Amino acid sequence: MVIERPAPIENVPLRASDLPMPEPGPHELLVRIKTCGVCRTDLHVCEGDLPPHQARIVPGHEVIGVVEKRGAHCSRHPLGARVGIAWLRETCGRCIYCQRGRENLCPNARFTGYDHNGGYAEYAVVDENFAYQLPDSLGDEEAAPLLCAGIIGYRAIKRAAIARGATVGLYGFGGSAHIALQVLKYWGCRVFVMSRGGAHRDLAADLGAEWIGGADETPPAPLDAAILFAPAGNLVLPAMEALDRGGVLAVAGIYLSPIPELNYEKHLFYEKELRSVTANTRADAEEFLKIAGEIPVRTHTIAFGLTEANAALAMLKHDEIKGAGVLRVS
Repeated sequence: MVIERPAPIENVPLRASDLPMPEPGPHELLVRIKTCGVCRTDLHVCEGDLPPHQARIVPGHEVIGVVEKRGAHCSRHPLGARVGIAWLRETCGRCIYCQRGRENLCPNARFTGYDHNGGYAEYAVVDENFAYQLPDSLGDEEAAPLLCAGIIGYRAIKRAAIARGATVGLYGFGGSAHIALQVLKYWGCRVFVMSRGGAHRDLAADLGAEWIGGADETPPAPLDAAILFAPAGNLVLPAMEALDRGGVLAVAGIYLSPIPELNYEKHLFYEKELRSVTANTRADAEEFLKIAGEIPVRTHTIAFGLTEANAALAMLKHDEIKGAGVLRVS
């Protein structure tokens, strides 16, 4: 499924196309894709919220597949191994950010489904060092959302400096938040969810949220930390206001609508902090996948066929997917 020209998803910008079989380079794997998660970042790529990097691109970066062929210098993953491919596809390894262990900030980074063809296809290639071993306790469709929604949720947990037992607010409750909630409950946190959708609220309750309300409602206790998953900048204000002294709000999305003017005393004073989340490091992914296997995280998914990608993204746009969508490829 190829984007040739970004457009509103209602205009079906993804087209079914036959492409040549990709050939892995010396350090790359050819992966036969079994399933690919449907992520809000894919929607931003399709609709042009993220400016195009390629004239034609296959989106998708929550990829689960099997190693079909290895480049001449590959040694990490054997033929037939089940691997995951995530958003971060390559970094330079030389800049100050890579050297400091913050490769997610690498100015030379390239991304799956944006700079290189991704998982809305039957095959993809990836550098073997950016392919992930997956927990055996999770099936293919369960594991797919972990490759972005899960990893980014975990990165947001780290950016929000959330400690075990903390009181946490989650603003917006979709594919990423429903995974983050399970990690937070595993750590003994009190979790309050602010969501507008009925199906999302039902899922939050099923997963153990202590309180569920709207973004304009005051949670029952001051928040040690909060994560904003919805791409709505107007929610920054109520989230910051709900923080306790010294609290941190992490914004988890790659795209956010404009943030209204902040009132210093109400939203930032008493050493409250507002932080962004930019992609993830490979270390984040490996840490999270280990925890996900231990819990084990259970993802709530709705499956679509590959050629139904436009419909899946339209449902995601209108908050009609309870949990996360996945494409069944092979």
